[in-house]
Amino acid sequence: MALLSETEIQDQFKTIPEWQRAGKIIAREFQFKDFPAAIRFVDQIAVAAEEAWHHPDIDIRWNKVRLALTTHDQGGLTAKDFELAQLFDQISDASSA
Repeated sequence: MALLSETEIQDQFKTIPEWQRAGKIIAREFQFKDFPAAIRFVDQIAVAAEEAWHHPDIDIRWNKVRLALTTHDQGGLTAKDFELAQLFDQISDASSA
């Protein structure tokens, strides 16, 4: 998968407005009502990430989960990062409903 250009990256952020960029990484912190809800979310994203064969860095702090994505083998951001970020947002929305 090819690295995205700066223009393509900016366009992709329109689809994931709650994510932030830090160099070659996109990241977002999700907050849940309690620790078990946060872990259920992590369980769901683990399945989705494994199916996509693209794995986020995960940091869990009680009811908060921070996810970070980059395409390591390409050395930066690809469409795969943004596709997975969108999927994680959908999983979060479904978890919160």
